[in-house]
Amino acid sequence: MLEELKELICNYVEVEPEKITLKSKFVDDLGFNSFDFITLLGEVEEKYGVNVNEEEVLGLTTVGDAIEYIEKLRGKK
Repeated sequence: MLEELKELICNYVEVEPEKITLKSKFVDDLGFNSFDFITLLGEVEEKYGVNVNEEEVLGLTTVGDAIEYIEKLRGKK
């Protein structure tokens, strides 16, 4: 899932995919703004068939956090 998420991330910010790790922070390391992040979440919902909770995603700061959250949502199906 990391590789798929890297592709999505690179659609929003100019960063080399190989520089994105599980510990990469969306804002501090990757340069996301709130609009980019919300738009990315929309793509995640569509790609993985999940519904994200806006309040829950506010606590997602790293790529690893996002993957863990998506996997948790997918497990609920």
